[in-house]
Amino acid sequence: MTPFIILGPFGLGGPEMIIILVIVLLLFGGRKIPEFMRGLGKGIKEFKDASKGVENNTPEKKD
Repeated sequence: MTPFIILGPFGLGGPEMIIILVIVLLLFGGRKIPEFMRGLGKGIKEFKDASKGVENNTPEKKD
C-alpha cells in the first residue's frame, strides 16, 4: 500500500476519473456538456432558493 494515493469521490483515483471523463465526452460531445452543466447549475440554484423559501415560510413555535 502506497501512502501517496489521492482518491477522489467514491474511491476513484486519477486514471479512473480521466477514463470516465473521456467516456462522458464521447457520449455527449463537446457542445452538450456546457449546456448540461449550465442546466445543472440552474437546478441547484432553484433548489437552494426553494429550500430557503421553505425555511422562511415555516411558522415559528411560540413557547
